[in-house]
Amino acid sequence: MEKKKVIIIIAVIAVLVLSIISIIFFNRDTSKPEDVIKQYMAYITEKNYDAMYELTTKETLQEEYRTRNKNIYEGIEVSKLDINIAKTTKKGKEAEVVYSTSMSTIAGEVNFSNTANLVKENGIYKIKWSSNIIFPSLNNEYKVRVETLSAKRGTIYDKNGKILAADQTASQVGLVPGRMDTISKEADIKNIAKLLDISEDTIKGSLSASYVKDDTFVPIKTVLKSETQLKEKLLQIRGIKIVDVEERVYNLGEASSHLLGYVQGISAEELNEKQNEGYNKNSKIGKSGIEKIYEDKLRAIDGAEIYIANENNIKVKSIAKKDLKNGENIKLTIDSDIEQKLYERFKDDKSASVAINPKTGELLAAVSTPTFNSNDFSLGMTTNKWNKLSEDENKPLYNRFLASYAPGSSFKPITGAVGLTTRSFTAEEDFGKSGTKWQKDSSWKDFYVTTLATYSGKANLQNALIYSDNIYFAKAALKIGKDNFAKSLTNIGFNTNIKTPLGEVKSSYSNTDTFATETDLANSGYGQAEVLVNPIHMAMLYSAFLNEGSMVDTYLEYTGSSEVKYFKEEAFTKEAANEIKEALIQVVENPKGTAHSAKLNDMVIAGKTGTAEIKTSKNDKEGTEIGWYNTFIADEKGGRQLLIVSMVEDVKEKGGSHYVVEKLKDIFNQWD
Repeated sequence: MEKKKVIIIIAVIAVLVLSIISIIFFNRDTSKPEDVIKQYMAYITEKNYDAMYELTTKETLQEEYRTRNKNIYEGIEVSKLDINIAKTTKKGKEAEVVYSTSMSTIAGEVNFSNTANLVKENGIYKIKWSSNIIFPSLNNEYKVRVETLSAKRGTIYDKNGKILAADQTASQVGLVPGRMDTISKEADIKNIAKLLDISEDTIKGSLSASYVKDDTFVPIKTVLKSETQLKEKLLQIRGIKIVDVEERVYNLGEASSHLLGYVQGISAEELNEKQNEGYNKNSKIGKSGIEKIYEDKLRAIDGAEIYIANENNIKVKSIAKKDLKNGENIKLTIDSDIEQKLYERFKDDKSASVAINPKTGELLAAVSTPTFNSNDFSLGMTTNKWNKLSEDENKPLYNRFLASYAPGSSFKPITGAVGLTTRSFTAEEDFGKSGTKWQKDSSWKDFYVTTLATYSGKANLQNALIYSDNIYFAKAALKIGKDNFAKSLTNIGFNTNIKTPLGEVKSSYSNTDTFATETDLANSGYGQAEVLVNPIHMAMLYSAFLNEGSMVDTYLEYTGSSEVKYFKEEAFTKEAANEIKEALIQVVENPKGTAHSAKLNDMVIAGKTGTAEIKTSKNDKEGTEIGWYNTFIADEKGGRQLLIVSMVEDVKEKGGSHYVVEKLKDIFNQWD
């Protein structure tokens, strides 16, 4: 019995001790006022308004608190908020924290000092919240306003001062629900969807948005100002309203889309990456082409002012202000007439065309077809349009002038120039007739080089180019030798990344740094085997025939300077370049030349055709063909200088490279 009493007494004492400990624990300070302030401010950039509310004395309703803080902090686009505690003063259950705040906003950096009052509830400090926690001058009746000042993106001009891309007036098509015909509403929506190439659900979704009232203008789609017929049809439908808006407009449309690219609204990923560069959630940014390449120059930096307004919406204090900065205009070397003409000739083909001034390196045109319309992206790409583009087997979104292709016979002048430069043979050297089928010896087993060429003269360089003799250039490659050929091609840009004004490109003579077999070397001499050439690089290579052997470096931004930069000086010897140029003149001038149909009466031009066979395997009996035609004005001292390289896929049933020749035939006559 006595033992049981002792146990009970011990238990009672334990309970009393635990109670005392609990009282002491729960009544001591378990948080520091400055830590509460720091945590509260950290929640702001996390947009965790409910957690912020839990750190306050809850003197306002949670939804009211949440709405006010969300609207202000997200409206001014707060990021990188830092605070520095200056002083903490405690008095009983209350504390006062003096701190300074620094934050990045849509209007730039904002810095201010502030004071927060806290009170301890159940051992935890809570902030006695009012609107002046946001800004010291902000009371609960005042509002924070943001006024944005829209800047203009830089205009892109061609070399002759024609506008290629600019912020211009477009037409925004919309609906006013209260003006729609209630009886024919469904039929009208169907008609609008068809005219604008958008889905009916898209229109209905816009009309059902929570903000929409009977008199609300509901934007549906933006179209070009010039689409007058479309707008006239739309305006016949009740409820349609069309207003002017400023948008990025591309005057050449499809003709320059791969070249110029397009702008669109900045993505969340891009904004996160460029958050310190003055972009905001409303910014437009270059997504591809020149718009992307020259983004730093062209970009418009919007201005903004954050200010406090009273109950009458009168400004009482400016918090921050950033001046707008218009983008810089740029003038390109592009000739929009040539750009347009090349597009018109090849718009129905899978092709790439590049035009340059071979004496200066000016890039005059770059066209890839099939293509898209940059305006569709900048004005608002519809789901229907995007699906058509992305699912098109002809790949209109693929930029072909940045890719590389088997050059076929258009590569023969390069082989010839390398052979002459390395003194592997002379221009007059007769390689001997071999008919239309040849192999070096029996070690090649069943492999033969074949050619369509038959001619009565010497098998020398000029005749081999005029008649496009595959056998001659297979022999030429063997005479040069695999190591010498590989070294020479590497010297002029092959098997390396080449920086061009439109991006990096690459040409290659093999998949390794050498020619795997002797037959590969022979095939490479006339542009087959593993040889791939980029059209821009091809234009640079051919420019050497007009510059005493030096390859120009292309450029895109017009400077007006007469200074010429070379990608490779003395890529070929002067004598080799001149021999090739004269031979290429005869390819056009000589009645037997493969490009004779391109001959002009009042202008001497030179050129070389090329048809490359593309097969999926050795057993592929059908395959396809790529056609090339590289041509230039042969008068290197004349005022007009133009060199064009054009490549077209799938020309087997179209006449091979001659299909390309006919497409370019009148370009030179029409250009001045």
